Amino acid sequence: MINKTTEAESNHHNLENKSVEELLTGINNEDKTVPFTVEKVIPNITILVEEIVKKLKNGGRLFYMGAGTSGRLGIVDASECPPTFGVEHGLVLGLIAGGDAAIRKAVEFAEDDATQGWKDLQDYKINKNDVVIGIAASGSTPYVIGALEECNKNGISTGCITCNKGSKLAAVSKFPIEVVVGPEFVTGSTRMKSGTAQKLVLNMISTAVMIKLGKVKGNKMVDMQLSNDKLVDRGTQMIMKETGLDYTTSNKLLLEFGSVRKAVDSYKK
Repeated sequence: MINKTTEAESNHHNLENKSVEELLTGINNEDKTVPFTVEKVIPNITILVEEIVKKLKNGGRLFYMGAGTSGRLGIVDASECPPTFGVEHGLVLGLIAGGDAAIRKAVEFAEDDATQGWKDLQDYKINKNDVVIGIAASGSTPYVIGALEECNKNGISTGCITCNKGSKLAAVSKFPIEVVVGPEFVTGSTRMKSGTAQKLVLNMISTAVMIKLGKVKGNKMVDMQLSNDKLVDRGTQMIMKETGLDYTTSNKLLLEFGSVRKAVDSYKK
């Protein structure tokens, strides 16, 4: 049996006797270690991102799969891609054990079904152009492992984000990422440091992929969806900076063409 770092006893004891400030300081001190741990696996993240970019340029999609906190983190990252980068909703997809109901409320034993993950992927007509990333802090979630095993059999690229070394999930992933953040502040509560590490890696993956797909110009989200007044204002300011036009004219162009990129291109023609 693999010794799971994520289940190791906390380095902090008698938590119930600590003051609020002591608790918060302890949590913060643990959190500070996470980015340095992520830094160590940048070479692994690089290889996975390059594979994703290659597949998506060939018409593929990116799937995140997980259970509980891990599944929810994947769904959050996937759901933010369309408004941030202007891509279609089907390009990056997040699947969670137990289905959409599990986003808000835990579905008992859903993660223990080793066959359901592959069934869920088949609902999307998964194919060889796609990439599937399993997310599981423990690296032992049957829902995720079973899905990746079937993906491998069918020639589909697989990756993972886990927080234990030498896990079964990493073993079945072609592009594994193991971010070993150590014991949690509250023993076994992987929504804490492990969740933070997973969130950081997901941000890195999706942002780098979208940049390499041409969805960012300079350092600006030129294809973002104009879904609220704040983003309309941000887009207007981008157009002003790019073209030298005044606010009113820039705003009119933005609303007419629906995106910063199209508005700027129309002006420069």
